Amino acid sequence: MPETRSPRILVVDDEATTRISLAELLRLEGYDVTIAASGEEALDIITRNPPFDLMVLDIKMPGMDGLQLTEAVQQRSRDTVIILLTAFGTLETAIQALRRGAHDYLLKPCPIPQILESVRKGLNKRYQEHQRRELVSRLEQTLSELRAIEKSDSPPPPPSPTAERYLEVQDVRLDRERHLVWVRNRSVDLTPTEFKLLSYLMEHADQVCSPQQLVRQAQGYETDPWGARAIVRVHIRRLRRKLEPDPTHPRYIVNMRGVGYTFPTVPPESSDLESEEDPL
Repeated sequence: MPETRSPRILVVDDEATTRISLAELLRLEGYDVTIAASGEEALDIITRNPPFDLMVLDIKMPGMDGLQLTEAVQQRSRDTVIILLTAFGTLETAIQALRRGAHDYLLKPCPIPQILESVRKGLNKRYQEHQRRELVSRLEQTLSELRAIEKSDSPPPPPSPTAERYLEVQDVRLDRERHLVWVRNRSVDLTPTEFKLLSYLMEHADQVCSPQQLVRQAQGYETDPWGARAIVRVHIRRLRRKLEPDPTHPRYIVNMRGVGYTFPTVPPESSDLESEEDPL
């Protein structure tokens, strides 16, 4: 059994010889064993202690019998495995035992190997069921987290034609108010400067914007053409790496050699695409 502790077993039998010998046998196998001489005593032990992993019960006992005790245990701990022993076995009794949740039904006198095998199978069944529930729980938690991520990353509903909050060119959508960008429904994280550059290029789709224009819009100051090219090239390179399927052959932010950059409404043909590293 793959357990981090010794499985806890409760043996319940009104016959002292059977009770004590069975308990000692199970202890020799490494189990943590508790004994009870009646159904009432067993119920008291169960009430005052954590649930047992497995119980071996005699069916025929004065007062509360094994079937009644099985039902009481099932109400308190459905994970506890029940093995019933009886010297007066009938088909009807066996059916009742299984219907009330017993794992196994053995006839006295029962060979020791058969008892030990039944205990091992019962504990293994309990362990597998516990593992299954844990796995299901983890899967449900993971699915819940994925749904939350999907919800947060999903683009907003398509805006009305008159809305100015959103920009959409090709398959890139930009939300001016929330400063969010999606490419093919994939959320993209941009810096404030990158967001301003992209916003300006999309607002002026199909127009060629000079590096000086872009610096003015993104940084808020004027600079000479050489300095503007150097500043913008760095930001454009980063933007392409975040947006483009292939940054070396951009389809969204296209370099117009010697003039500036444009965001075309229709992707250029692959043969017309210029490398990201091409000089402006």
